[in-house]
Amino acid sequence: MDKIKMTTPLVEMDGDEMTRILWKMIKDELLEPFIELNTEYYDLGLEYRNETDDQVTIDSAEATKKYGVAVKCATITPNAARMSEYNLKEMWKSPNGTIRAILDGTVFRAPIIVKGIEPNVKTWTKPITLARHAYGDVYKGTEMKIPGAGKVELVYTADDGTETRELVHEFDGPGIVQGVHNVEKSIRSFAHSCFKYALDTKQDLWFATKDTISKKYDHTFKDIFQEIYDADYAEAFEAAGLEYFYTLIDDAVARVMKSEGGYIWACKNYDGDVMSDMVSSAFGSLAMMTSVLVSPEGYYEYEAAHGTVQRHYYKYLAGEETSTNSVATIFAWTGALRKRGELDGNQALMDFSDKLEAATVQTIESGKMTKDLVLLTTLENVTELTSEGFIKAIRENLEAML
Repeated sequence: MDKIKMTTPLVEMDGDEMTRILWKMIKDELLEPFIELNTEYYDLGLEYRNETDDQVTIDSAEATKKYGVAVKCATITPNAARMSEYNLKEMWKSPNGTIRAILDGTVFRAPIIVKGIEPNVKTWTKPITLARHAYGDVYKGTEMKIPGAGKVELVYTADDGTETRELVHEFDGPGIVQGVHNVEKSIRSFAHSCFKYALDTKQDLWFATKDTISKKYDHTFKDIFQEIYDADYAEAFEAAGLEYFYTLIDDAVARVMKSEGGYIWACKNYDGDVMSDMVSSAFGSLAMMTSVLVSPEGYYEYEAAHGTVQRHYYKYLAGEETSTNSVATIFAWTGALRKRGELDGNQALMDFSDKLEAATVQTIESGKMTKDLVLLTTLENVTELTSEGFIKAIRENLEAML
């Protein structure tokens, strides 16, 4: 068969450790035999980030602005141990955080549903997509230990020097205090990304805060979402038969646990941090979670929700066989290729992406899977495959579909 052509490049961000090995296997076995792959390549492996003083990460984000679509491999965010292991010049920031800040994006995570990997919550029959506002709140908080009796105040000093004060607490002994903030610009970007992605994926959107208790902070989130929805999205949602639903965060949690899924759940930063892990764990495996960064301007960056699988990489370097789950990384590629096809009017590329996803799901549902899924599945008489064997099994199913 003729290879599928791509008119516009997508940005390819290579990564680290075992996911870097899987990245090459996926390209060699599942993509390049069928597509004239057109990518602008950036090596976000930790060695090259160190060599370029992390400029490569910034360049890859700027390229995403230029071309609109990127696909990213998992990368290392260095800690003290990595500083020594890789002889780093400095402890470079998280590439995901850098890219997210440059694109001003919101991360949407969703589980990949397959028969035999059953959610712990029995009512969940459709994916729940978690949208996390990844700015501010406790993640940019300022904290203080209060040694003894005294007064703590919030003080706002305007540019003209005038002050506004609010009492936090009158301490009569030791305690602790924390100051958190957010900015309207970021909240508005978050709202636009959520509404646009809901329309793009044809899913209802839920949003939840604790506005009854936090009458200024959380209530501002609620008000901004409602204002933007009414002004910019209400007609489009109605025309698409979609619902925007706001409720309190504790009510949302109760509703989510009894729902069938099939919607986007937008959360503030801390709620999203906690609930995304809860949702991914309850659906079965972080290795079966997609992740896409969406900016209000319409830039998309697709990746797996998990990390670099360090333990398997060390086994691989020692010459041992690994059985590493590549599903989320495959779906990062299919997501990016489908979006590229959608933006370019390339139906063949979109169809290929659908078939590769179907072939991946079919491989698992036929009982051929990696070790992590063998330990989870309710299917009987399953076959545990190596990292490479699993990808080759997917290729067999894919070739039968093409």
